[in-house]
Amino acid sequence: MTIALIIPDRKLDDLHQRLSLALPGTDIEIWPAITEPDKVEFAVVWKQPKDSLANLRSLKAIQCFGAGVDAILADTSLPAVPIARIVDNSLSQTMVRYLDGVVSHYRLRLDQFKQQQQQTLWQPKGPRRLSNICVLGLGELGAAAAQHFSMLGYRVSGWARTAKQLNNIDSYYGAAGLSAAAANADIVICLLPLTPATENLLTDAFFNQLKGGAIFINVARGALVDDRALLQALDSGKLQAACLDVFRQEPLAETHPFWQHPAILITPHVSAVTSVTAVIEQIANNYQRSQRGEPMLNLVDVERGY
Repeated sequence: MTIALIIPDRKLDDLHQRLSLALPGTDIEIWPAITEPDKVEFAVVWKQPKDSLANLRSLKAIQCFGAGVDAILADTSLPAVPIARIVDNSLSQTMVRYLDGVVSHYRLRLDQFKQQQQQTLWQPKGPRRLSNICVLGLGELGAAAAQHFSMLGYRVSGWARTAKQLNNIDSYYGAAGLSAAAANADIVICLLPLTPATENLLTDAFFNQLKGGAIFINVARGALVDDRALLQALDSGKLQAACLDVFRQEPLAETHPFWQHPAILITPHVSAVTSVTAVIEQIANNYQRSQRGEPMLNLVDVERGY
């Protein structure tokens, strides 16, 4: 039987070679050059083109190439087979380090000093007084971030769609809890999963409820945020700065206004990069489990969207 790699716009030679070593004797083909679609029982996908899985009539399982599955679930022709995602235990540490660096960047006013450098201005200022942090999304990554900043002495609030209990974190949930969680935040960190319930969640109504001069950091998914509303919040002063690592369209279009906005820091989706070794191990393990008729690890709840 065959494994299909359906990962467009990415060079897959290294992935193909590593999987071949991990699964000797297994046929592995790269889409769209699938010679015998009826032999494909396992597909590894990432942002797959619509309908690219529809003609794989023998498909038994789908393995996401990363942690987020929103792009997979957006395909309305998706076969009704189990879907697994990658869970990399080092991602939490990687994400926390990124966020710690970004918060330090703003606390030390490095964004302001960069602008002063461009204007040849010598204007010393002390660190920003940032004491309250709100983390939106209290899954594995969100919980790790919330607990990290709590241990550093920040007062941390968190919000999730359903009730969560974390030590030393003021936890809120549901529609009514969203504004309460972020009301006093100096920094809002978005780590929500992208689902039909969270798409375009952060609009004018959300940003208008923040206290003036808050800082927004998005390391989750671009489609959680209304781009126009974010720009309006920055231009009005409701937000004083934003760090964006994720976008509706990636790479970010050259003409997008985010690029040139003086209050926006852009990074190219690097806040938490999955270990290639962990990816290969989990793909190989789940392929073998599916062939034995065993449930895959890290299964996705399609109804919840993650």
